[in-house]
Amino acid sequence: MNILVSDGITPDGAKILTDAGHKVDKLKLTPEELLQKIGDYDCIIVRSATKVTKEVITAGTKLKVIARGGVGLDNIDVPFAESKNIKVLNTPAASTVSVAELALAHMLAVSRFLHVSSMEMRQGKWPKKEYGEGIELYKKNLGILGLGNIGKEVARRGLAFGMHVLAYDPPFTPMDFFVEITSKEKVLANADFITLHLPFDKKLGPAIGKKEFDMMKKGVVIVNCARGGVVDEAALLDALNSGKVAGAGLDVFMNEPPTDAQKALINHPRVSVSPHIGGSTVEAQARVGTEIAQKVVQAFSVQEQHS
Repeated sequence: MNILVSDGITPDGAKILTDAGHKVDKLKLTPEELLQKIGDYDCIIVRSATKVTKEVITAGTKLKVIARGGVGLDNIDVPFAESKNIKVLNTPAASTVSVAELALAHMLAVSRFLHVSSMEMRQGKWPKKEYGEGIELYKKNLGILGLGNIGKEVARRGLAFGMHVLAYDPPFTPMDFFVEITSKEKVLANADFITLHLPFDKKLGPAIGKKEFDMMKKGVVIVNCARGGVVDEAALLDALNSGKVAGAGLDVFMNEPPTDAQKALINHPRVSVSPHIGGSTVEAQARVGTEIAQKVVQAFSVQEQHS
């Protein structure tokens, strides 16, 4: 089969594909170029940059598999692809540990002012008094909204820090360690730290907005390493300015890269930011490459068996 890799793949992943007898083209294409070339391929493997739209799928007359190296599928028109009997794959577990660790990193950064004190020290300052009132994670309530693969890994790490973990997730599946499963309202009202690991639902809108901020205790810390839009950015900025929210750690944004309108939030002294790098570790990228390649090979194998 002819496979187009448009956003890169690890050498190990590419080798799995070629060893299985598939031809792999690694090309960085513009949207216009993609529309012109997609008709030559049986499969396209993407990350987050390439958009596999209805137009791309329509032009991909040979497409049998669309594969996304990563968790979300928001850059792929999944319903339209499935209506064309095209298999859609992703790697929901490959970057789990990396994202979970980043969520904890943001909690620690905000709790101990690492994001601002490091910058001020580079400017020749010694802000010992200004940032001498940090807080510990130990014995704090960690609220988790979304207890999938990543949420569970965050829970494990929160427990290791001695935190009490409260979680809300309607399609909850049992775990092998203790987490208090409760209502969203109780999580919001009792948590000292709230981390989100939910997809963004365009129909429902943000999972955290003004209504939810009003339910939280004063001094809460918000962490979003999930998807831009899960937290209402304007409402978060208001909550930071009012003091209701003590700090926030953000890896994802409604617009990426952020626009000038988002600078007030990104530059806020009580906000720790990173440029959507939750899954961007050497280990996660290796797992993503091999896992998506293995899934593509398996999908073609199954299709051949049924043809």
